[in-house]
Amino acid sequence: MKNLEFDSALDSRKKLMTILFWTNRKTARTEGCAPFLLKKIVTDKDTYTPEDPKLLKLTNAIIDDILESMDENKPVKFEIAMGNEYITTEIEGNILSVNTENNLEIEDEIIEKLDQELNKKYPSVCESFKPRVTPNE
Repeated sequence: MKNLEFDSALDSRKKLMTILFWTNRKTARTEGCAPFLLKKIVTDKDTYTPEDPKLLKLTNAIIDDILESMDENKPVKFEIAMGNEYITTEIEGNILSVNTENNLEIEDEIIEKLDQELNKKYPSVCESFKPRVTPNE
């Protein structure tokens, strides 16, 4: 598990999308075009899992819950599957933790990139990523 302590002026929504995007992008380096699957999201108030056979998407209600937890510096945990890799990401306040099951280099790459991006005024996030994890946004 790798940790990153950061100081970011970004709002919680931008932090969330930046973290998810770069987790996806860096994992894709080894896992290719495998689907980015949110398997579980845990906030202070609720646990979200996909309903079979549907995929878990970030609905407005889920995003609101995540953002509220982030704004209150409460932990938010994501479990993500992509190809053969299973990633656990947790954000609490200004600390981000990333754990991968198979390829520890991915942890280093995610942390290194997020260390750069979370400190930017305008982090780099591909616009085509948002519709893949959120419905109709």
